[in-house]
Amino acid sequence: MMRLVYPICCGLDVHKNVIVATIVTTGKDGISEYNQKSFSTINSDVQKFHDWLIENNCYHVCMESTGKYWIPIFNYLEGDIDVCLTHPKYVKAIKGKKTDKKDSKWIADLYKFDLVRCSFIPPKDFRQLRELARYRFKLVCMKSSEKIEFKTA
Repeated sequence: MMRLVYPICCGLDVHKNVIVATIVTTGKDGISEYNQKSFSTINSDVQKFHDWLIENNCYHVCMESTGKYWIPIFNYLEGDIDVCLTHPKYVKAIKGKKTDKKDSKWIADLYKFDLVRCSFIPPKDFRQLRELARYRFKLVCMKSSEKIEFKTA
């Protein structure tokens, strides 16, 4: 028998325009109940998603790192909720008729037993400093790529 680590947790399947979330609640008898909902990725809906998690006493979330779509969701949730970001290879479902709902349920099922390896995400202040340094580097490169002509009188 596997040891249940997170009796209430959520699995996310994040895309460009939609977040598919499944909250799994496992009772002491080992029976799990699933609550699925979809949200768009606009700010007001991400806030509704956050509120929905809190309403359901879900403070543990797992999502796969698909492209760059996970970043705003992670940034919004990280203050109140324990977010596990994982590489897709660790949560890849068995081939077949895959849907977003099935994927989010699968992620939640793996995560509740702590079968998912979480990626290291630096603290927020380090991420902000990195972003600032990268932006400065980009501006310096853009400036140096421009040819500056001086006209002499």
